[in-house]
Amino acid sequence: MEAAAAPKPPFTAFPSSYTPKPFLRFALPNIPLHSKRRFLKISSALSKPAAAQSFVSRYGLEEPRKGADILVEALERQGVTDVFAYPGGASMEIHQALTRSAIIRNVLPRHEQGGVFAAEGYARSSGRPGVCIATSGPGATNLVSGLADALLDSVPLVAITGQVPRRMIGTDAFQETPIVEVTRSITKHNYLVLDVDDIPRIVNEAFFLATSGRPGPVLIDIPKDIQQQLAIPNWDQPIRLSGYMSRLPKSPNENHLELIVRLLSEAKKPVLYVGGGCLNSSEELRRFVQLTGVPVASTLMGLGAYPMGDENSLQMLGMHGTVYANYAVDKCDLLLAFGVRFDDRVTGKLEAFASRAKIVHIDIDSAEIGKNKQPHVSVCADLKLALNGINRVLESRGVGGKLDFRSWREELNEQKRKFPLSYKTFEEEISPQYAIQVLDELTNGEAIVSTGVGQHQMWAAQFYKYKKPRQWLTSGGLGAMGFGLPAAIGAAVANPGTVVVDIDGDGSFIMNVQELATIKVEKLPVKILLLNNQHLGMVVQWEDRFYKSNRAHTYLGDPSNENAIFPNFLKFADACGIPSARVAKKDDLRAAIQKMLDTPGPYLLDVIVPHQEHVLPMIPSNGTFQDVITEGDGRTSY
Repeated sequence: MEAAAAPKPPFTAFPSSYTPKPFLRFALPNIPLHSKRRFLKISSALSKPAAAQSFVSRYGLEEPRKGADILVEALERQGVTDVFAYPGGASMEIHQALTRSAIIRNVLPRHEQGGVFAAEGYARSSGRPGVCIATSGPGATNLVSGLADALLDSVPLVAITGQVPRRMIGTDAFQETPIVEVTRSITKHNYLVLDVDDIPRIVNEAFFLATSGRPGPVLIDIPKDIQQQLAIPNWDQPIRLSGYMSRLPKSPNENHLELIVRLLSEAKKPVLYVGGGCLNSSEELRRFVQLTGVPVASTLMGLGAYPMGDENSLQMLGMHGTVYANYAVDKCDLLLAFGVRFDDRVTGKLEAFASRAKIVHIDIDSAEIGKNKQPHVSVCADLKLALNGINRVLESRGVGGKLDFRSWREELNEQKRKFPLSYKTFEEEISPQYAIQVLDELTNGEAIVSTGVGQHQMWAAQFYKYKKPRQWLTSGGLGAMGFGLPAAIGAAVANPGTVVVDIDGDGSFIMNVQELATIKVEKLPVKILLLNNQHLGMVVQWEDRFYKSNRAHTYLGDPSNENAIFPNFLKFADACGIPSARVAKKDDLRAAIQKMLDTPGPYLLDVIVPHQEHVLPMIPSNGTFQDVITEGDGRTSY
């Protein structure tokens, strides 16, 4: 982002041809850019790179090169090995430079939105920042949904866009959009590069910003003339983020951690409410539960942080969470909210949420503490450090093992027995929940699962038993349809050899169906379990419940021939040379899913399911636990 000029600090290591120019308004500390290859993990605290190797440039020390080549080498020095980039006029130079890299592979999406969602899938499944590249104008604006999604779900992303030459900015040039202004409120930070010599520093800052504190997306907009300009890069520039670094959370206060332990020892009915902020602290979370025996309810974003099949797991809470998870939060006397933001889809009516409980809120983002629900004790810190500290206090005081919540757990077990996750059968037709259960069994709960948005997303959250973090990839905060297939692409690139399944709905899938070409050409073994009900299922469910089943443009088939499956997704797959099959009867399902998993490479299984099925339980928007719905579907009138 352009800002007022400020003089740079003096340097001694610059090549003689270097003329420093101002860029950002921050006064910044001297943190050198080392010439080492970095593999950055998503981290909520400052830490050393996970791996550092001496980096050997393909250019001589004093050899001039284009700005685009400086950019690509800067990515290499950050440990980037994969990007998702779609070329255009304003980004051609970057793509030419990528062809000269022996380190970075470009996975070519068929739409820029596919590219940014794939970069998200890469980041969510691996813990490393995802990188996507697009041209100016419509290429850049096609990234907007992905950037907003990454911000809401705290996904580290670096998006690079080409821009018209500097002299043409503001002239309404061909394919010019002010993408820095467009994305200002949906990125953690963004840059407009106005000096080729700033590229090494800006890339270093972008990756640091994306991965530190609360992770998020950063955009770098690079005019074409900057990409073409020859320069000798200085890799030892300091990053200039003193204001940001001063706001990064410090180590948790020991007194606060001891207070949390004291509240825990006084509680009779404690519950853990864990979210996406726990994904990097899974081991510490498991140790805490081992020491205390506190039952665990997870948000949609936190699935897998604690094993869903464990006896202490209450699975998911919230609008479509289990009855027993929502019961636990409603009746608890201590709510341990770790790495969460009290989202409306979790809390429902805020005043009634955990109304009997003392609330402890630990989060790395100070803006989230007290934003929606005022806690009794708050700790703004890296959750990994906080949980380590709490576990240390528990162990040193011998509290672990002395806490007795057996009567509380038995009360919750009774709720599990009375209100298990269940579903109705449709005779020979396939219940969508059953399809996901079979997939869970056949993959032993170990696949990486991505989804679109809607009913299939909620069923995948309920009926697949995730064992570890980063198995579950979904658009939570934004709820972006079309996320599933591209996210699976990113996961397959980041995790070769791992089973990756896109559980998708027909409405979501068709929004980025062009990415079938990508998985074919890139030889990515993505499996697509398409739950096809010919409707926009979640909206249909709301129509059934609240609008007397009046269909308002939610039928996605062909109205002139409602008996046919439309469109024929098998022909989409065939057009891209991808094997596929359709299954409509329950007795044929298991063998069909097994064949999908056994077939090498990508595969699409079109599973025909009834549109009358509803996602249950359901707490209506702004409702309370008392309003929970556990019965009925589209075959019933309301």
